[in-house]
Amino acid sequence: MHARRPWLPAAERRAFSERIPSRYRGAALQGLALGVTAAVLWWLARNTAASLDRHGASLGFGFLSQPANFEIGDTSWLRFSPENSVARAIAVGLLNTARVSALGCVLAIALGFVMGILRLSRNPALSGLVRAGVEVIRNTPLLLLLLFLSASLHALPAAAHALEPMPGFYLSNRGLVLPTIAFSALTLWLGALALALLVARRWLGRAGWTMVTAAAIATALSMLIDRPVLQAGHLTGFNITGGTTFSPEFAALLAALVLHQSAHISEVVRGAILAVPRGQRDAARALGLSRFQALRLVTIPIALRAMVPLLATNCVSLVKNSSLAVAIGFPDLVSILNTTGNQTGHNIETMLIMTVVYLSLSLAVAASLNRYNAVLLKPGAQVL
Repeated sequence: MHARRPWLPAAERRAFSERIPSRYRGAALQGLALGVTAAVLWWLARNTAASLDRHGASLGFGFLSQPANFEIGDTSWLRFSPENSVARAIAVGLLNTARVSALGCVLAIALGFVMGILRLSRNPALSGLVRAGVEVIRNTPLLLLLLFLSASLHALPAAAHALEPMPGFYLSNRGLVLPTIAFSALTLWLGALALALLVARRWLGRAGWTMVTAAAIATALSMLIDRPVLQAGHLTGFNITGGTTFSPEFAALLAALVLHQSAHISEVVRGAILAVPRGQRDAARALGLSRFQALRLVTIPIALRAMVPLLATNCVSLVKNSSLAVAIGFPDLVSILNTTGNQTGHNIETMLIMTVVYLSLSLAVAASLNRYNAVLLKPGAQVL
């Protein structure tokens, strides 16, 4: 009696595999991979929990309700004191991160557009100067640029001898002071309503624009009834009071992010403009359009469809690079979570919060620009 062979002949294996649909094989392989991944994650979580128990530590988010017991330097948009909870401290850091990221994305895109267009100037001196600046910034590490700007701002004169390039604008080692406009609460609420209706006008149907117009008129009337007040800063003794103050750390972080990312965006803009077929520009000039009109009405709308996905990538990079603020002491999300983890010992939980927040911010920025890109790709879409 012959021994039983452990494997089937090649012909029988091939015939057996042909009887199984490919989709079932793919589903089985995916299920197997998912099961192995879940088992590995369960094993890692079990070993981590056992290791923490041996050291007298435990996982949990109960520390979020405990008092923070530390100060936060930059809390201009949300008041904070050491008696407040850790959750409020994290909210302050998240607000600071979101503020510098939103301003940085807008300013970087605007500056990158200008630099990218100037790179294509027919003036060799202007295009050469912009190219040199772009190459220097692109090849300088962001951390080095951030440290240089921070040291430069802290080397400015004291508040008593602050620089005043324009009336109401003060620049000192305490930061940048700008005039601010104070609106009434009613005006702010009506303006927010008008903006929300403008965003949601596509879902409101025919009445969308009517509601947006009514909200805008109501906002204008509220401004006439309770007029906005201009609050400019002024020097009082050894300090500057009034206006809006941006700390040196915030100004250095924002400037470094904008300069670094705008240099990359300028290359995206330049490449997208050069990718537009020359026949499009020649046709625009043949119709009597000036070079600026051809650029604004023909070249940029076509190039924008190609550059928006790359703009989304650069904005996501800016959001992630904002975590370098910890190097200059700006109280962003990373800095506050690191301080919280060192004080409470819940470093794993703070790292999880950090991961979730940055992932959410990056996905939100990418989704917004991808939504705009989808609108641009529709036939007959108006770009500008």
